[in-house]
Amino acid sequence: MPELFAYTDGACSGNPGPGGWGVLLRAMDGDNVLKERELNGGEAETTNNRMELLAAISALETLDRASKITVVTDSAYVKNGVTGWIFGWKRNGWKTSNKKPVKNVDLWQRLDEAQTRHDVTWEWVKGHAGHPENEKADELARAGMAPFKPKKTQA
Repeated sequence: MPELFAYTDGACSGNPGPGGWGVLLRAMDGDNVLKERELNGGEAETTNNRMELLAAISALETLDRASKITVVTDSAYVKNGVTGWIFGWKRNGWKTSNKKPVKNVDLWQRLDEAQTRHDVTWEWVKGHAGHPENEKADELARAGMAPFKPKKTQA
């Protein structure tokens, strides 16, 4: 049975500002790549954290059937949120331990829903550290952001 991986990343030019997200989906048999799929998108006015979340959401929502998948992110915010903080948030009615509303609650709820039909393992990698698949996800995120960045004018 092939192993499925999603390498996800978000990017933002300014925070908030134009942003993009990218996903490299890869089916592996040992060291052999069986199939790859690239996804990306962006928004005109967003934050880096929202783009990181959208990358993970998009990876899980694009799968046609329940799957065992490893999501690899360079976002400690996403990894810590989905493997830890989210349980308390849900218990507290989507409030933090300080009783404040959870930031990006719409995306956290969507991610929570998206992962329910899958067997997801979450892994964190250091960003911009030469990890080839993370670098590819970053490239896809920057490409997703490109249409939303203001065009530079020649003087």
